Amino acid sequence: MQKRTIRIIAFLLVIFLVGSACRLTRTTEQTTPEAAVPVPLEESLPTLPALSGETILVPEYTALEGSLEALYKALSPGVVSLQYTTAEGSGQGTGFVIDKEGHIVTNYHVASDVTELEVHFSSGLKVYGTVIGSDMDSDLAVVLVDVDPDLLVPLPLGDSNAVQVGQTVVAIGNPYGLSGTMTMGIVSARGRVLDSMRQTETGTYYSSGDTIQTDALINPGNSGGPLINLNGEVIGVNRAIQTAGTSITGGAVNTGIGFAISSNTVRKVVPSLIESGFYAYPYLGLSSYSNMSLAMIEALNLPQSTGAYVASVVAGGPADDAGIRGGTQPTAVQGLTRGGDLIIAVDGIEIKDFSELMSYLVLETSVGDEIILTVIRSGQTMDIPVILGQRE
Repeated sequence: MQKRTIRIIAFLLVIFLVGSACRLTRTTEQTTPEAAVPVPLEESLPTLPALSGETILVPEYTALEGSLEALYKALSPGVVSLQYTTAEGSGQGTGFVIDKEGHIVTNYHVASDVTELEVHFSSGLKVYGTVIGSDMDSDLAVVLVDVDPDLLVPLPLGDSNAVQVGQTVVAIGNPYGLSGTMTMGIVSARGRVLDSMRQTETGTYYSSGDTIQTDALINPGNSGGPLINLNGEVIGVNRAIQTAGTSITGGAVNTGIGFAISSNTVRKVVPSLIESGFYAYPYLGLSSYSNMSLAMIEALNLPQSTGAYVASVVAGGPADDAGIRGGTQPTAVQGLTRGGDLIIAVDGIEIKDFSELMSYLVLETSVGDEIILTVIRSGQTMDIPVILGQRE
């Protein structure tokens, strides 16, 4: 009797599972349309609650992928591979077309001191190029090619001031000679300050401001290539990566931290490189710290944690001539001297740190301009006019 009961239960269970499978199959068939009906993008996007309580749209990956395909197809013809020869050997980098006259933007460290320069287009066209201007401070250079304008695809420059952290970007270039490679990432930070490639008389390096940080993969060979937003606009020129030693093959290990020269710096510098071959950088003549700890702020006895502390001024430089003061009094922190001015604003615009001061000088000023530095000195706030000089 017990065995019969078990067989009946097993039989009923099989019937139940078969029936469920049939219902699932019918449901799938009924909900699959015979023909795809286009759905407006806004209606096809899933939604997530924002922290503010509002609703935000989150694009489907497939929609993003489609836009990336179109982006690459439209812009890759304007990206070139640069094959160069110098007295020390050969190498390669990337550049991109900016106009129908044949001007190509790349890095100074790619195009400097070349004895021969080949420009390879994605179409298969290969021509020689001539370096007509370069700038060590921004690490930019301009190459000129003699090519039929109909064969040139200029890439549009975007407004790097409008760039937002978290914004999706792509890089197109020639890492390790792999031409036409596209990688994707986000804008990780803005306003970074890197060392210039030019040394001062004292052996230190000038500063290069308004740099974009990104985690889009950038490797040797990407230098000089475009960093592009999803609107198809160049917002930066890929310059360098933060490395962590070398790989087993001897190459640099990418840490996911890359740096690009902002497009607004390109707007400022490149026209001068085309016209005269060089760019005259405004010069303030002071040094500061890119990042200060609480211990440093306390040792300096600063009234606030924001602003650019003047560690030193260059004797006879614009800041020195204007009366800006650097630190002179020793502190408990070795090498740190207090008594310097704390710059809190330039031309009435508040600055949080030295990087914002550098970005303002690069993008908004020229040699010979007068700027007003607002400083805190011995507890007193004052405005000091400074006439900018030129980097030598």
